[in-house]
Amino acid sequence: MNKVFLIGRLTRDPELRYTGSNIPVATFSIAVNRNFTNQSGEREADFINIIVWRKQAENVKNYVKKGSQVAIDGRIQTRNYEQDGVKRYVTEVVADNVQFLDSRSSGSNGGNDNFDFDSVSPSDFSSSMPTTEVKNDPFADFGASIEINDDELPF
Repeated sequence: MNKVFLIGRLTRDPELRYTGSNIPVATFSIAVNRNFTNQSGEREADFINIIVWRKQAENVKNYVKKGSQVAIDGRIQTRNYEQDGVKRYVTEVVADNVQFLDSRSSGSNGGNDNFDFDSVSPSDFSSSMPTTEVKNDPFADFGASIEINDDELPF
């Protein structure tokens, strides 16, 4: 299975081109923060090249720019080519889906490629999230509660 999910910020504006048969293709790269810090206590990021095709390529060009936060799901693709007698290898993500995570009014974060994802908590979004009032416990008729103890897990 070849499936990848990424959340990051664009490091440059998307470039839109058309193939010989007039199919739109957009390319851009995103910075994805790592989940740990280096020995100096700094958080590093990986810079990942993204390719997106057809209508979604046009949407990416029209609605996101450097600094915009996006979620990508797709597949990893490797290819190689020769330039000046040197064989070069490229690894990139071909996006099946690109979700725009910035609201239209918020725009970007000013091009900050090292956005600290850990500084955001679910409560930051609670005021904008739709809510449903629940008057009765939906699990009331489920029966007895289950206790789980980590010491009993087989791994």
